[in-house]
Amino acid sequence: MDGQPAAKTPRGRMTRDAIIDAAAELMYVNGVAGTSVDKVLAASGAGKSQMYHYFKNKDQLVEAVIVRFLENILGNQPTIFALNDWADFEQWTREILAIQSTPKGPIACPLGNLAGELGDDPKIAPLLDNAYREWESHLEKGLKSLQEKGKLAEDADPARLAQAAMTCVQGGLLMAHLRHDITPIADALKIALDHLKSHARP
Repeated sequence: MDGQPAAKTPRGRMTRDAIIDAAAELMYVNGVAGTSVDKVLAASGAGKSQMYHYFKNKDQLVEAVIVRFLENILGNQPTIFALNDWADFEQWTREILAIQSTPKGPIACPLGNLAGELGDDPKIAPLLDNAYREWESHLEKGLKSLQEKGKLAEDADPARLAQAAMTCVQGGLLMAHLRHDITPIADALKIALDHLKSHARP
């Protein structure tokens, strides 16, 4: 991340990770506006000098939180890194649904939360868009792989299909969380998968 020094020692990495993890949890629950630096320091156990060694300002901390949110999201969807067949796309949707089916679910997408709060912020919005594009890029890569194997129509646009799938997922996550009902995300995932498969080659 631009302008952010890397932690050079194990202890430094632990401190930096603790700050990011505390900020991520607080920002997920309270939003960025409701998360002060002092609250992050209290939750992480870090000192102010440590905080400002790694992050010049709150915007840089938000940038690191966006990266952490994406890491966690993709970590819960391991199949997204190896989409080599239609069965893999089916497994990918099951992994998302499994996370939403836990006792704490349906849970809001942390990137979606930030987008709702900071989507008009000229400094933060591009960072959120980049995170979504990275998420989409794995779907696009998988679709391109299917196209190369002759399993996706030659005239299909993998980037456009990946974007459509992401749109379904985000809308489903939002409505499922708002209504405390798993049905919207389950239906959205089915719609996304059916749309992708409608471009499959026999």
